[in-house]
Amino acid sequence: MKKAFATRLLSQSGLRSLLGWASPWSGVLALNYHRIGDGSASKFDRGLWSADAETFTDQLRFCKSHLEMISPDDLPRVLASGRGRYGMITFDDGYRDNYEVAFPILKSEGVPATFFVTTGFIDTPRLPWWDEIAWMVRTSPRDAIELPDWLPGSVLFDSLDRENAVRTLLRAYKAMPADANQAYLDAIARATGSGRCGMEVSESLWMNWNMLREMHGAGMTIGGHTITHPVLARTTRERQREEIMGCGNRLAEELGAPMRYFSYPVGGLEAFNAVTRDTLREAGVRYAFSYYGGFRRPTAWDDYDVRRVPVETYLTADWFRSIISLPGFFA
Repeated sequence: MKKAFATRLLSQSGLRSLLGWASPWSGVLALNYHRIGDGSASKFDRGLWSADAETFTDQLRFCKSHLEMISPDDLPRVLASGRGRYGMITFDDGYRDNYEVAFPILKSEGVPATFFVTTGFIDTPRLPWWDEIAWMVRTSPRDAIELPDWLPGSVLFDSLDRENAVRTLLRAYKAMPADANQAYLDAIARATGSGRCGMEVSESLWMNWNMLREMHGAGMTIGGHTITHPVLARTTRERQREEIMGCGNRLAEELGAPMRYFSYPVGGLEAFNAVTRDTLREAGVRYAFSYYGGFRRPTAWDDYDVRRVPVETYLTADWFRSIISLPGFFA
């Protein structure tokens, strides 16, 4: 709320533009999107929609007017220069609207983007855990559930869209060891009375390899995001290696190019660790991207923690523009 107020004040006073150009910042500001469109009535995780098509277009145009838009291939040049303001557009997971909605806009605006895909979702379309949790909550006939082995007290379905309950259950999933994930999902299915979601709902959810090859051929970068989207730091060394190496192998097989870039599922500081970094080096990954806000200056660069700013629907136009103009304060 404080940032929202500050961005509105800066915009109304005209100070944002002045401070943006006067600020001495330089570095790489990477923005992360998931889905483009209107998810306001979806039974799935509504937090995954970043912007509608019109807003996305406006955001790209503002970025182009204030930053040099680059791809990961440009990073060695950018870092060697040590100066300048650079922007990157990235997407996670591999949703089909990335191809159907975002890709045409990116081409029209002449902006490169990087798409980090979960290869298992491309090979065998399925509903991901975050969307399935949201679906189970929103289709439940109940007003609350109890999961005594997982959470204290009741989880109340306290609003029409049940968003708070979805967030509560997602937070618990992200914090638990990976080997407990399926038992947790089964417990939610029983408690909600919804059961597990059928595979048929995911048939048109993801891009396919032909789409990704077309995007790659048009100059977009395709990177890795594991095979099944676990929180890597919550898994074993062996599982991390399987997820990263397997993802890289599938990208190389289908696109004819090695996996040079990678983004961490969930992406917070607790989502990856030293084992993850070592495995990425072994896999030949040059840069890996996190997801907890901020930007990277050349003087504080980390090849395996390129910070990204989440773009979500709650960002007003003023707030977004403040992130681009004054990332040291708002990113």
